[in-house]
Amino acid sequence: LQDCTISLMDIDPDRLEQARSLVQAIVDRRGLKAQVEATTDRLEAVQGADYVITTFQQGGLEAYKLDIEIPQRYGVEQCVGDTLGPGGVFRSLRTIPVLIDLCRDMDNVAAMDALLINYVNPMAANCWAVAEATGRPHVGLCHSVQGTSEMLARWIGVPYDEVSFLCAGINHQAFFLEFTRGKEDLYPRIWEAIERREVDAEEPVRIEMMKYFGYFVTESSGHASEYVPYLRKTERMIEEELVPRFANDRDGWFDWGRTGGYLRHCIRRSAESKKEYQELLEGVRDLPTARTHEYGSYIIEAMQTNRPTRINGNVPNSGLIENLPYGCCVEVPCLVDGAGVQPT
Repeated sequence: LQDCTISLMDIDPDRLEQARSLVQAIVDRRGLKAQVEATTDRLEAVQGADYVITTFQQGGLEAYKLDIEIPQRYGVEQCVGDTLGPGGVFRSLRTIPVLIDLCRDMDNVAAMDALLINYVNPMAANCWAVAEATGRPHVGLCHSVQGTSEMLARWIGVPYDEVSFLCAGINHQAFFLEFTRGKEDLYPRIWEAIERREVDAEEPVRIEMMKYFGYFVTESSGHASEYVPYLRKTERMIEEELVPRFANDRDGWFDWGRTGGYLRHCIRRSAESKKEYQELLEGVRDLPTARTHEYGSYIIEAMQTNRPTRINGNVPNSGLIENLPYGCCVEVPCLVDGAGVQPT
């Protein structure tokens, strides 16, 4: 893609210029030929596009704050509140119309088989809506499969590049049905690891779920606590049982237990990012060079070069998981090559 055109679009001109400056700096410092464009016009941005990547929050942090605060008035405690429950429903209602309008723009001006790569939550609701309303080629991407598999490998002391796994379900609630190294089943090691105090403190909710369901789930404990009816019943339970166990959060930016924990994290990151962007542009911070575990670039590389890769993607359930509704959005292993994203 060194000769490609990267078209950035945002409704906020200041944020758009911040992003354009950073991407242009990466292109310049690497001496690449790629062209970087920026526009507040979505139709212009997707003109002739082969791939369209969405990363937005409709309504911004102001709307997200209401998603947390209004349900809390009625006793509904949400840690993240962006995927299910009232917060997820509100965010769906705001977001789905925008994605459908985007797909119509793509139908009109993008390449005929352009792929929509969606990073926007609520993942399952958004992708299901895109499939039902537009039929466009699309895949929804998260990083909970990658992050969780890396964490499990760390817990049991096995090099990550030696691990293989089979993981499937719905976004944020996909289960590792197999976790192996060669012919060795690594689940016995995981069962041993969760008995260690420091491991239990790191992921109390997911460990509790594993003890009852038999498999480890993808989404972090704070978010996972919203998916089951046992853990967020009262404010006292959250404060006295969930929060103290999350107190050793590795990254230290927020504790996953309290109501609105992720909202507070987002507000802090929003404030910090302006300074960080400036430091990146001025060379105070090094520009990113290492490839992350996000699937987006791997998908584009595999489709452009016909060199296969494997991802876990959110796609329509065409019998992929038989005991979930036909047509709903499921998160399953997918082969990606020149023929596109092929779920298994």
